[in-house]
Amino acid sequence: MKLTKILTNKLVSFWLLSLTAVGFIFLLGSLVSFTQLTFKFQQQKVTQLESMLVEHYQSDSLWDLHAWLPPMLIAYNANSFKLTRENQLLFEYHSPNPQGNPTLFKHSLGEKSDLIMELTLPQPSLLNQLGWYEYLSLLIALVAIGLFVRYGLRWFTEELDGIEQIAQRSHLIMDGKHQQALEFTGKARPRLINRAMTKLLEQLQDAQKERGRFDQFIRSKTFLDPSTRIGNRIFFENRLEALTHQHSMIAHGAVLLMNFDDLDLLQQQHGDEAVNEQLNDLVQAIQKLLSDVEDTIFARYAFNQFIVVAPQFSLTEADSLANKLLKIGISQLQNQSDSQDNYVHLGAAFYKAGDTQEQILEEVEMALKAAQLQRSNNWFMYDKGAVDKEIAKGSVRWRSFLENTLVNRRFVAITEKVMDSDDIACHQEVFSRAIDNQGNEIRATLFIPMANKCGLMPQVERQLLETVLFELMANNQDVFSVNLSLDSLTSRAFIRWLKSTLLEHRPLASRLIFEVTEDIVVKHQQDLAENLDMLRKMGSRLCVDHVGLQVVGTHYIQECHFDLVKLHRSIIQQIHLKSENQLFIRSLIGGLYRAEVQVFAEGVTSFEEWQTLKILGVSAAQGDFFNQ
Repeated sequence: MKLTKILTNKLVSFWLLSLTAVGFIFLLGSLVSFTQLTFKFQQQKVTQLESMLVEHYQSDSLWDLHAWLPPMLIAYNANSFKLTRENQLLFEYHSPNPQGNPTLFKHSLGEKSDLIMELTLPQPSLLNQLGWYEYLSLLIALVAIGLFVRYGLRWFTEELDGIEQIAQRSHLIMDGKHQQALEFTGKARPRLINRAMTKLLEQLQDAQKERGRFDQFIRSKTFLDPSTRIGNRIFFENRLEALTHQHSMIAHGAVLLMNFDDLDLLQQQHGDEAVNEQLNDLVQAIQKLLSDVEDTIFARYAFNQFIVVAPQFSLTEADSLANKLLKIGISQLQNQSDSQDNYVHLGAAFYKAGDTQEQILEEVEMALKAAQLQRSNNWFMYDKGAVDKEIAKGSVRWRSFLENTLVNRRFVAITEKVMDSDDIACHQEVFSRAIDNQGNEIRATLFIPMANKCGLMPQVERQLLETVLFELMANNQDVFSVNLSLDSLTSRAFIRWLKSTLLEHRPLASRLIFEVTEDIVVKHQQDLAENLDMLRKMGSRLCVDHVGLQVVGTHYIQECHFDLVKLHRSIIQQIHLKSENQLFIRSLIGGLYRAEVQVFAEGVTSFEEWQTLKILGVSAAQGDFFNQ
């Protein structure tokens, strides 16, 4: 930030103006005093001449004016002199070198005398010419004054520069740039105020971090298992609900439930610490296995049960995952009892779009019981038989379908309004649909995972953005929000195209909101910071969505300067009946109170949910409740 020094310039200008005014008044007073003094001195000489003429006229000495008067007039530098008595000229004198602009003195000499004197003298100020000594003295005085003023100006500027830095730091604080204000380097003065500001900023930063830690603590106590630090049953149920729409699953996938029969006996034999250490090793091994699989849900379902949900999984992939989980369970959790060959069982169930949550959990528990009936460490898959044709479609066919859809521009945009607490539309969120050769719509939940695997998301989202910018925005003045994936945000070609497009259509940038998933921001914050900052500087707003899906801190919201926060539907569903979710929302909104960040909600399906959200302080929401 450039230092403007507005206060310094004003005070220095006032100081210089005051010095100039004082100097001008001083010089003017000196000139007036000098002029008055010379005139007074000249008047005294004229008076002395009058006295001498009266004395000579009244004395008995010789009245010989020609003898003594001319030298005196020459000494007076008189231009002319005339002395008359009763209109009779007694004496007259004219200077051979008269000076211009003379002063005339015409007086009657004595009270009873009839003598009249007329004397013309030059201006007294003209008779006093300055010499080299006076000029040298004046030059030295001016140089001394100039040096003094320069030193005073420099000192004055340096002293006020500290105040300017205090003002600059205050501007950073008022603009909400607390981190820049804390890192501000300079010699701000008064130093006491500067140190006080630094201390307060440090305390504010600690308070914000503590608020974030407290918020994360509340979430972890509510949604995490205290022993293994993974999601508990409440966390699992919320995440599973997020995969449903109107209580039906959106897409296909697999659920795997792992059970350890003698875990309580192991705990009694070896103690809590030893068993918890083995459980943590087990959790780490399973998390490592699932790290390459996107959107999986892993939680502790019960004291001796762990559950995994793998969306978009095929039957073959589910079989492979079940085998690997069983091997990890046998190798990580040691059982030296007689039942060591019959203590780990795994039940799996494959679900399709349209299946209910209760149905899936019932099927996976039936599969677990079937595995336990075999009296050995094994797994069992509950298979309903028929496999959806779209589920069985291989990745090669998916890639061909997506590339063909891109070439024929068959990705279409649908919008959903986001309503505020006054039932006024804030903006519209844009979703994508793919049209197949038969004209049927394919939901984004089906083709987006495959597009991510094939690396085609930047092309898909570019086509969607072109539709928004040049079709939707051309027909109305609404604001639109568009989701961006990790591949798009890290693609140089996509970012270069987006930057040039927004620069070319600058008025449209302010009508765009770019949404990024919380999980992506948390894991790749450093990689995304530059591109997110570029979008914000272009005039667009930033939104982080799917908030609450993961148990993480919220400090990234202010660090990345997000304008909007969108709560995930798993937090919203049945919010009026879930006090733990209400506590999370209160904590989140409280932590963002002074950050000027609006909190939105997605997936609102009922009036009770919307009323509860408004009471909690949520600014706006979207979902089926508003689309009715």
